Amino acid sequence: MRRWSRRIPGGGLLLMLLACLLAVPAARAWTGADPWAPFLTPWFERVGTADGLPHSVTTAVVQDRRGLVWIGTMGGLVRYDGFRLQMYDAQGKGTDLPDAYVRSLLALPDGGVLVGTNAGGLARFDPVGNRLRTYPTGVGGTSDRKIYSLAADGSTGAWIATDRGLDHLDLTHDTITHVDTGDATAPRNFSVLQDRHGDLWLGNDRGLFMRRRGAQDFVRPTPATDDAAAATVLRNQAWALHEDAGGRLWVGSGQAGAAYRDTNGRWHAVPGFSPTPAQGNFATVRAFAESGDGTEWIGTDGSGVLSYRAGDPAVRHIAHDAAQPSSLPGDSIRGLLHDAAGNLWVATDLGVAHTNTRARMVCTLLPSPLDARGLADANVHAILVDSRQRIWLGLGNGQIDLIDQGAGTIRHLQLDGQQRHRDVQAFAEMPDGTIWVGTQGLARIAPDTLAITSNVEPRLASQPVLSMRQVDGSLLLGTYVGVYRYTPATGALEHFRHDASDQGSLASDTVREIARVDGRIWYGTTGGISVADRADANRGFRNLSERDGSTGSLPQDYIGSIATDPDGGLWVATFGGVAHLASSRIDGAPRFRVLGTREGLSSDKVNAVLPDAHGHVWASLSNGVSMIDRASGKVYNLGARDGLHIPSYIYIAAARAPDGAIMFGGLGGLTIVRDPDATAAAEPVPAPSITAARIGGIGMAPGALPDTGQPIHLDGDSRSLRVGFAVLDYRALLETRYSYRMEGFDEGWTDVPAGSPPSAVYTNLPHGDYTLHLRASTRGMRPVTVESTYPVVVAPRWYETLWLRLLVLLLGALLVVAVIHLRTLYLRRQAKRLQRQIDERTRDLQEANARLDQLAGTDELTGVYNRRRFLELAAGVCELAGDGDACLAVLDLDRFKQINDGHGHLAGDAVIRAVTDIIVGQCAPNDLVGRYGGEELVICMPDCDAARAMRAAERIRDALAASTVHYDDHAIRVTTSIGVAAIRRGESVEQWLSRADAALYEAKRCGRDRVVLAADEASVRA
Repeated sequence: MRRWSRRIPGGGLLLMLLACLLAVPAARAWTGADPWAPFLTPWFERVGTADGLPHSVTTAVVQDRRGLVWIGTMGGLVRYDGFRLQMYDAQGKGTDLPDAYVRSLLALPDGGVLVGTNAGGLARFDPVGNRLRTYPTGVGGTSDRKIYSLAADGSTGAWIATDRGLDHLDLTHDTITHVDTGDATAPRNFSVLQDRHGDLWLGNDRGLFMRRRGAQDFVRPTPATDDAAAATVLRNQAWALHEDAGGRLWVGSGQAGAAYRDTNGRWHAVPGFSPTPAQGNFATVRAFAESGDGTEWIGTDGSGVLSYRAGDPAVRHIAHDAAQPSSLPGDSIRGLLHDAAGNLWVATDLGVAHTNTRARMVCTLLPSPLDARGLADANVHAILVDSRQRIWLGLGNGQIDLIDQGAGTIRHLQLDGQQRHRDVQAFAEMPDGTIWVGTQGLARIAPDTLAITSNVEPRLASQPVLSMRQVDGSLLLGTYVGVYRYTPATGALEHFRHDASDQGSLASDTVREIARVDGRIWYGTTGGISVADRADANRGFRNLSERDGSTGSLPQDYIGSIATDPDGGLWVATFGGVAHLASSRIDGAPRFRVLGTREGLSSDKVNAVLPDAHGHVWASLSNGVSMIDRASGKVYNLGARDGLHIPSYIYIAAARAPDGAIMFGGLGGLTIVRDPDATAAAEPVPAPSITAARIGGIGMAPGALPDTGQPIHLDGDSRSLRVGFAVLDYRALLETRYSYRMEGFDEGWTDVPAGSPPSAVYTNLPHGDYTLHLRASTRGMRPVTVESTYPVVVAPRWYETLWLRLLVLLLGALLVVAVIHLRTLYLRRQAKRLQRQIDERTRDLQEANARLDQLAGTDELTGVYNRRRFLELAAGVCELAGDGDACLAVLDLDRFKQINDGHGHLAGDAVIRAVTDIIVGQCAPNDLVGRYGGEELVICMPDCDAARAMRAAERIRDALAASTVHYDDHAIRVTTSIGVAAIRRGESVEQWLSRADAALYEAKRCGRDRVVLAADEASVRA
């Protein structure tokens, strides 16, 4: 309802308030079958002028017999297969559109399309001739050049609603006759429909009229006297008509909203979109469409799209949201289409858009400052479902969203003070219902009043809280510096952390997860897992970590979340895959079963794992969401066909919603996975269709394109073939992978590059019989591979014909046969040789580009990254790292000028090379080493806090101090000064480097040959 109130003409403040009051029951009405319905909007994929549309204002959309979509615009007509746009324009030729402004479209049984224009009359597209033919206006033609609507007559004809009358087109004889509608109607007709009973309905300037089957006169329908709103709709201008699958007739008016007639003949006004004492003026209804679940979609000119199911108490509004690129392109709707694959197409003033109405497994709650039910921030860091079944979302910038599914509302909360601009990364609920918030320190929220107390414990004010668990009235807090145990009732605060000298201490100071399993406390850190038998234990942990060469250990020490399934199994998310134990009891040596990319996961970078109500385990990955089947262990990766639109997850936010749905926090919103049946059959996907073809450089007419199994003939003079193809379901276009193979010519399949329009190209095909195979593979929960085949017959040239061969046989059978055979082999080899040359040149070019790219990023003297390449890679680390999660070290050789002056510049180069080799040998495999300039080197250490970075820097300093560089019988000793800085959230790589550089100069100032941590970092850790 958020945009509806802004479009009430003359409504004033009173009507705005009434609209707001009506919004609550409307939202509740939608929560019956689906508690998420009030919060969700369809995800639209857009096609606009940037994709090739001739005009941004789209006016009509239909699907033809072959499955291609035709889009009418104010600048021409377009035929679309999901990848290619073929335009038909008004160029003034007899075979073109009579007017570029298309008003209406009607798909015909022969594969053609009727086109009604704004000022050029009616045209018919001939698919065999690939041309448009215009009908006359006046005697023997249409009543007027302005065609508002076209409708099938249930047989071999079509009805034509024009600005000055109603006409009928006999498609068999290609003749038009005028229909007398009587004196009660006005000349102007906006819509026309013939229903399944043969009754003809006319949307007129004076309202709705009907003519019974077999009758001659048009009369007004008479709704029951107790439905005054429906009567008002029917007497208003009737702009749109639609008969749904259940036999209901829908009417959309010019200013009075919409109404429908049920199968008993009774009329009903659409609640929330029909006249009331408080409101009587609505946006014009331009189109209707029905999706497979019985939802009626109503397209309006200014208020977006409304969705409604007959009998519901209110409509649902779907409108353009400038904050959501996936929303409707615009609110002025002129056409709707529900296609054969279940997509809803919407023609708007800012292009056409389509959404998959069948993608119900996954939905997304998106951020929007313009939507009362949109998230307050794009990134969801933490999720909690409290004892009242409310959903708490921890967002960025100190924001918290509270979702009440029962009420259909989202409440936005804001921390204040120093916590206002910090990420909310953890929640915990105390036994009394109080909600504790982990951010920069702690905050507390009263469960009833939602009053917020920020910075509850000043002693923790400087610590980012990464994880939190309530145990027996105390809070266990995971931070970057270990674990704090805080008891709110007494104010007691304990602290314990990793101790390198104690193998029973925490595995690492960065604690991302705290789980309670069978009474034990499991701490998930960036250095492995620490298990405590008691909640009050500060040391004596059992530590589990990755062991080199061991197949039963953790696959990686960077731990995300820890969860248990209904069978008592333990699941661990790591940056090396998912680790599973059949039992959480670890009295003996635990042996983990690991699932990674080899087992089917789309990535090994796993952030969160969570079992659903059936015991299937769901995982959020760096590039999507996967499910592990409880019984078989098979991995299923979700895709856009399932409704997954958030591509990346870096937080461990995960929880089960009160309705059983799985929730994952991602980069861009909240992903909600419904309750899918992993054993269900895959939804049918149509085989690829040929949507365009050129033989010998000449394009085939759409009506001549073959259906699957039909042959393609090439004559002796046309040996080249180019076909464009696509799966005509328009779902997940970029995720579908295409390939092709010409059986009898190709040795294997040729893959179409991702994102490219699928095309198969062959030149100089030898004569013979082939079979063209077109293949498409989908991604998602139930991926399928579909294939279509087309026989290809290449006719021989005149000198390859049988009669000539017989004639030549009379003169010298053996010689001619040998010549023909050699020529055939030559042609085949030539084609294959040309293809091999192309492949070889392509490989050479790729290898050369790879070598150039390596050289461009490598320092010539040392072999490490040069300054430009290092800064590019460090910037990537900077964008992904959390506060303190990565460190930079800047190294400068002490008194290097004396080496150059005393031994020469060649000696200086030798020293720099030797020093670089020592530094690289001391670095971790994922560290980045670069030469910043002269004798200055830089190291970027991802996933490394300040303490570890300081230890690494000290090792490097000691190694250099203990080494000697030999050059020309001279032993040269060298020392280095090092500055270290940990990343701060939100700072650029230049700012990060500047702080490390300042620490370097401090090391120089304090006497050289030392490591100094950036002053601000040192003060924080002090």
